[in-house]
Order: sequence, then C-alpha cells, then structure tokens
Amino acid sequence: MGSEATTDLAAAIGWVPPANWPARSLNECAAMLTGPGQRFEMTTVEIDGIPTRTWKNAPDSLRHIAEMGRSHGQREFLIYEDERVTYDAWFRAVSALAHELAARGIAKGDRVALAMRNLPEWPVAFFAATSIGAICVPLNAWWTGPELAYGLSDSGSRLLICDDERLDRIAPHLDLCPALEGVLVARGGNADGIISRLEDIIGTPSAYGNLPACELPPADIAPDDAATIFYTSGTTGNPKGALGSHRNLATNIMSSAYNAAIAVLRRGEELPQPVHKTGLTVIPLFHVTACSAGLMGSIWAGNTLIFMHRWDTVKAFEIIEREKVNTTGGVPTIAWQMIEHPERAKYDLSSLEVISYGGAPAAPELVRKIYEVFGALPGNGWGMTETMATVTGHLSEDYLNRPTSCGPPVAVSDIRIMDETGTHEMPVSEVGELWARGPQIVKGYWNKPEATAETFVDGWVRTGDLARVDEEGFCYIVDRAKDMIIRGGENIYSSEVENVLYDHPAVTDAALIGLPHRTLGEEPAAVVHLAPGTSATEHELQEWVSARLAKFKVPVRIVFSEDTLPRNANGKILKRDLHAMFSFGSGS
Repeated sequence: MGSEATTDLAAAIGWVPPANWPARSLNECAAMLTGPGQRFEMTTVEIDGIPTRTWKNAPDSLRHIAEMGRSHGQREFLIYEDERVTYDAWFRAVSALAHELAARGIAKGDRVALAMRNLPEWPVAFFAATSIGAICVPLNAWWTGPELAYGLSDSGSRLLICDDERLDRIAPHLDLCPALEGVLVARGGNADGIISRLEDIIGTPSAYGNLPACELPPADIAPDDAATIFYTSGTTGNPKGALGSHRNLATNIMSSAYNAAIAVLRRGEELPQPVHKTGLTVIPLFHVTACSAGLMGSIWAGNTLIFMHRWDTVKAFEIIEREKVNTTGGVPTIAWQMIEHPERAKYDLSSLEVISYGGAPAAPELVRKIYEVFGALPGNGWGMTETMATVTGHLSEDYLNRPTSCGPPVAVSDIRIMDETGTHEMPVSEVGELWARGPQIVKGYWNKPEATAETFVDGWVRTGDLARVDEEGFCYIVDRAKDMIIRGGENIYSSEVENVLYDHPAVTDAALIGLPHRTLGEEPAAVVHLAPGTSATEHELQEWVSARLAKFKVPVRIVFSEDTLPRNANGKILKRDLHAMFSFGSGS
C-alpha cells in the first residue's frame, strides 16, 4: 500500500487532518528533542562490542528505577480490588524481600522465576530479584503445569515466587526442576518442605507500609548485565528464553515518553509539564508490553496502576469512572469490548485520554471508533519479546493519519527491510523481512547459541515479520513469516500446537492456521488428516490439546482432510490453501 492508498484509508475512517498539521516534520521534532542538553539527548556506547545509540538520560539499572519509585513516597502506586499500596510501602516490601533473597543465597546472575496473575506482589517480586542482580524469569501465568516446569527447568531457576493457582499447577511437576531450591507462594498454600508463604516474609499488600524502611542489599549492577528472561516461542521446538538486560527495560521509559513528546510537537504545541496519570493495566505483566513498556515508565513517572483479577468490561467501566483512569488498552480486543458493550453509556468514561495497544492486528476502523466514542486519542506500536517491547510507535494524529502503520522507529532505534537472503536492503515501499536494532534488543536466547546466531546479526534482530517502510520512515507490518497466530495479544506458535496434534495416535498430518476474528484479531484453527482405519472427533482433538497446552492455544475449529495436506516442492505445507476448507470466518 503506497502513500496514496494510506491517505485514502485515513479519509475512509473519517479522519481529516487539522489545518497546518503536521506543524513540524519528524526530523524537526527529533532535532528539538534529542539535541545537547535536552531530555532525549542521545549518546553512543558499545554494547557487546557494537556501537549503539542510547538515551543519555535513561536509568542505568532496574535498581535505579526502584529507587526512583521510592522517591514518590505516599503517592498511590498499586490498586487491586480493595488493596491500595503507596510507592513508599511498595519499596519497603521490595527491600524486605530482596534481603530475604540475599539471605537465601540468591546472588547476581541467579534465576528467580515469577509466576502469578497481575497482583501487587508481582512488581514487588520482580524488583526484589533484579535489584540485587538476580535474573527474573516471568513465566506465562496461563501455562499448564508441564509448560511451567519447562520454563523453570530451562532457565535453571533456583527460586520460584508464585500465587496459589500456579503452585497447584506446578506442584506435581517439581521433580522436573532439579535446580529449584525453594518456592514462595502468595495468597494461599501452606509452608511445606521447600514451599514457604510469601506473607510470612513481607506480609499482605495492605500492610506493606508497616514494614521497616531499609535500603536495598548492596549490589554491583551494570546497564548491560542480564536482568530478565522472557519466554517466546519459535516456529519449531520449545519456547526460547529471551535474555534481557537492565538497559533493555530502562530504554522503554524514554522511548514511550519520546513518542508522546513527538505527538505534541507535531501539533505545534509546547511540551507540557509532567502530570501524574492513572492507568488501568489489563494485560499480563509477564508480557514485555505490560512489564517493559508499561510498568517501567509508570514507576519512573510516579503514575498509579490498577490491576484487575480478570478482565470484565463492566468492572472496567466502574474502575475507570471511580478512579478517573486516564490510560488503558493493551490489545485491540479490550478496546472493541469497551466500544461495543451495551452498558457503556451508563458510565462516565470522560477521564480517558489515551487507549493504546499493540501485539495483535487491529482494524483501521478501531482507530476511528476510539476517537469517536471516547474522545480519546489512539496509540499503536510494534515490538516483540526479542526487542523488549517498543521499537516503533505513534500516537494521536499520526496514528489517525496512518491507521495501518505501527509508526516510525524511536530515535535510538533503526529498522530496515531486507530481502529473503538477508544481504540486500529493499527500496522504500517494497516488502521484505523487518530487521531492528537499538539499545532495547535483547542479548540473545538463553542457552541457545545456534538460535541466537540465526536471529541476532551484528546488533540487528531478524524479526521474521514481513513489512515495508514509507518515504517518511513509517513502518507497516504486512504479514508474519513465522506462521504465528496472535489471538487477542497472545502468541500461538503453529508448530507447538501441531506437535501436540501429531502426538494423538490417529493424527498423521496437521496444520494450524489463523481464522480472522473481529475483536481478537484471529483465532487458531486446525486441519488434520487421520491414519487409515482410525477415527477422532473435533471435540476429542480439542480436549487432547487442552490437556497439554494453555487454553488460548486450543483450536476453535478442527476440520478433517481425506487426503494428506498440500505441500510445495520442499515439503512445506501450503497453509494458504487450507483456508478454503473453512466455510466461514470465526467470530465475525
């Protein structure tokens, strides 16, 4: 799609640029923001021997971010149901838990796994581990027991901090985690063997303020030291752990603020003084979007974050009205459900200023609806686990003007579009594989040197996404090269589900594809071929997958092919040919 088609689409959703917009070009805005002495000044440092542009004023570690959080004192930081935690109280809990970890012998480089829903305990555990130089391993809270055991075993985690739901899942599989020395469980569970109650160490969130005020244990942490392992699946094999650094996560604080500043300057306005905001966090903190792009900046700015036990649209409306929430979003699904809910008009949602999202395909119509229905400005961006979230992004008028784009790269990052050989850069507007580099690119995959060498090349990450870039540098993701399905922001990797289907005794051929879904983006569906003389039903195979993988990975539809699945000359299944086997799309 060229610039003319983009303009037509912007007009089609009812967007007419204001007079004299944009007041400044992107290059002019960048020059104003990144000049010497400015907030977004850049400098060049060597990261693993590669000269890399970085934000000069970014925090140097997660420990530094925690100390900044402490400085916000009695301002409310976390709200969860009837629990309210100030920044001062949160830091007291972080310090108390950090001292407990140090007393247990957890040291720099040791892995501490974290598996729980969005609770006030999550950011306590995360910063307690990383502030002493340990590597935090946030595990997908939707994983099954065997999936959690894989993450614990692969990372070699010495300690697991979890809630009672995750403990119930992992308990039968602890023998698969030989490095695990202890478990701290929140909100339930009894002390037994290697299992201890987190409340016996730091109390309940409502009582964090009663803990002694003390400093963090001493630690020597450099910006490029390892800080996290977030798991991301590949198209083959088991999930891979993306090894992130302190610099990776700190970069997002500046990148998000930079995108917001660009939006203001493009209008010709002056940058406003910082104002504390209240955000409703509805996506899991075990995703880099919520943790890196959301949590880090909120702590640095002293914003208030609200967590929900689980997403419920009406409860979200009640929270937005009661707490005067300014920002929310995460994935397009959330925005659609808020827009289309029949009870929306009963609530005062006028405090909403921005609804932003990423991680799943979004219809351009959603951009207009956010603006029209809420009077809020939309935001979008692109990143992945390997980039620790934000690489590109745009907000407000720029997004309305280019509703199919994920924005230009932030000033410290570069993107390029490469041909299939990875040796030649494609011309403007031509489609190829998206490569990205910058200070937010992770160090590689945990204990997987071959996969690291294949994906990370001289500071660049080969994303596997197919994209193009227009003449102004705005990026457009046009397809995914890795057969990945994104259901409401959750990545579903085809090979993982296909391998489970292949394990069924009746299945000899299987392929997973994505069916379009208006609010979720897409849902998984499977085509299978059964061995002669065997039988299986759709429900039986769905139950088979459900018993082995997280529920969001279960195919919503399974159809049966009398013949083996169509393949090309190299033996690769022609997945595009399979869509015709589904007579209608899912979830229209």
